[in-house]
Amino acid sequence: MTFTGKSIVITGASSGIGRELAVALAREGAKLTLAARDADALALVVRDCESAGGKAIAIPTDVCDQSACAALVKAAVDAFGGVDVLVNNAGISMWGRFEEMTDLSMVERIMRVNYFGAVYCTHAALPYVKASKGLLVAVSSLTGKTGVPTRTAYAASKHAMQGFFDSLRIELMGSGVDVLVVSPGFVATPIRDRALGPDGKPRGT
Repeated sequence: MTFTGKSIVITGASSGIGRELAVALAREGAKLTLAARDADALALVVRDCESAGGKAIAIPTDVCDQSACAALVKAAVDAFGGVDVLVNNAGISMWGRFEEMTDLSMVERIMRVNYFGAVYCTHAALPYVKASKGLLVAVSSLTGKTGVPTRTAYAASKHAMQGFFDSLRIELMGSGVDVLVVSPGFVATPIRDRALGPDGKPRGT
């Protein structure tokens, strides 16, 4: 499909896959609504997208907050008239054996970002994506298809994402909406630097 003039929402857009995708889509003339928690980093991505020939706005968003996800989608609709594509890319990772975990709230935190964040954004965007017969994208992982040691909570969140979007794809058959689950292997992005350790704190700190 062509992305020229399409209204595209990308979560986790401040770095890594989200940032690179935003700039690539900007080169095709997309209209981008970019979300992440880091407002300063988002502003830099907006600058790069506009330099690449696209239109972009930054909406600082914590995808763990359902109301913030709804506000993100509203901002895209207000700015660009609708939503053609939603890319659920926000994510957080971990590194550590389950038996070594001292803070199990990490499991819930990872699930809220990786899984519930995608659910919240998708629920808010779905009426608009249906109206445009657009595309829903979930950036999952190979760990969404198989278990991986030291990634128990991360793998669980990505398995949940895989099951949700596979089921949603069936529900939306005949609606004109496509559902794509992307499952990369290891990618050199900052998500690895910010991965949570067994104590629930970023391993880089």
